[in-house]
Amino acid sequence: MINDAMSFEEMLDASFKTLRTGERVKGVITSVTPTEAHVDLGIKYTGMIPLSELTDDPTAKTEDVVKVGDEVEVIVVKPNDAEGTVLLSKKRIDSDKNWEAIAQAEKDGTVLKGKAIEATKGGIVLVCENGRVFIPISQTTLPRREEPYEEKDLQQFLGNTFEFKVISVDERRKRAVGSIRSVASEKKREAEAKFWETAEVGQKFTGKVKSIKNYGAFVDLGPVDGMVHVTELSWKRIKNPSEVVNVGDEIDVYIKELDPEKKRISLGHRSEAENPWNIFENKYKVDDVVDVKIVSLTPFGAFAELIPGIDGLIHISQISNKKIAKPSDELSIGQTVTVKITAIDAEAKKVSLSIRALLEPEAAEEAAEEAAEAAPEAEAAVEAEEPVKEEVPEAEVEASEVTEEAPEAKDEAPEAEEKPEEEKDAE
Repeated sequence: MINDAMSFEEMLDASFKTLRTGERVKGVITSVTPTEAHVDLGIKYTGMIPLSELTDDPTAKTEDVVKVGDEVEVIVVKPNDAEGTVLLSKKRIDSDKNWEAIAQAEKDGTVLKGKAIEATKGGIVLVCENGRVFIPISQTTLPRREEPYEEKDLQQFLGNTFEFKVISVDERRKRAVGSIRSVASEKKREAEAKFWETAEVGQKFTGKVKSIKNYGAFVDLGPVDGMVHVTELSWKRIKNPSEVVNVGDEIDVYIKELDPEKKRISLGHRSEAENPWNIFENKYKVDDVVDVKIVSLTPFGAFAELIPGIDGLIHISQISNKKIAKPSDELSIGQTVTVKITAIDAEAKKVSLSIRALLEPEAAEEAAEEAAEAAPEAEAAVEAEEPVKEEVPEAEVEASEVTEEAPEAKDEAPEAEEKPEEEKDAE
């Protein structure tokens, strides 16, 4: 390097100095372009550092690594005496300097940060301040599975920054292997412990649906997973959680039950504000007559939907005013019928319905109508019989009068009896 302390002869000799491949030199950045940086080495050569030799990060820009006026130490890659230029590398110097730091991090278990810049068949490559580190697929955060992962499966990591630990080093080849999983697992254990210390029933979270089973949906709460049973996903009657949520959906949940020993969490998703029972109680009462839709049939009766999420039971004895063998003899799923609300059990959340209660009053009304139609004839018959009933007292009076005259009749009776005998003698 040429400096002011040198004599003219020394400066002249230095200016004609020949550089050798692998030689380390120092210089000052004189200009920066999108593809390279120019370096003044103080000699006849013009130094050039391509972006690829500035950093291992393919997404980095030249101005992100060096600026005009920066003093840099570089290594000679290839001198070109004919053109008076020399190809330099900064990242190789950095790699040599940082290797010791990587080796020490492996011994100390230090957590480092690196950016994923490359995906290979076996894993990903991270670049950090201390150099390049290879992360095998098994040490990424991808879930373990029987089928081997392909390079395309690792593309999701590129461009992201991860914390990792160096788990092994090859001093001879200066290669390091790291693990993202070990750091993630350690953090997860710490987060789990903190979660169980602070978790309580009623606590609310926003989680992501991780998987779906027939009986419920598993939700990722961050440090732990919880399950929302199918009956807690909606106030409506559903057969499968996929009717309400899909994998990847973010949903609001709250803790219903906690089991710290078994590490199990039961979650709820249904909002009390949407509770159909509250809507039902505000809208209906006992003795109301409503139209309902039959949603299911059982041996003991039929369930009918009053409002979405609230079903009432029509017991088999309340389906018809005649005895039936089974509900399907009179009803079918999807059929709309008119019923009367006969009972509401708010505590048990049960509603009793009846079709028969509406049929019996109708029969009574028909009987009353028939009786009303027959009433005129009955009145006429009663009027016809009334004169006979009125003469009865007069007959009784006459009979008493005859009875009172009986003594006179008795006095005359002998003459009446003798007369016929004389007539007999005359004959």
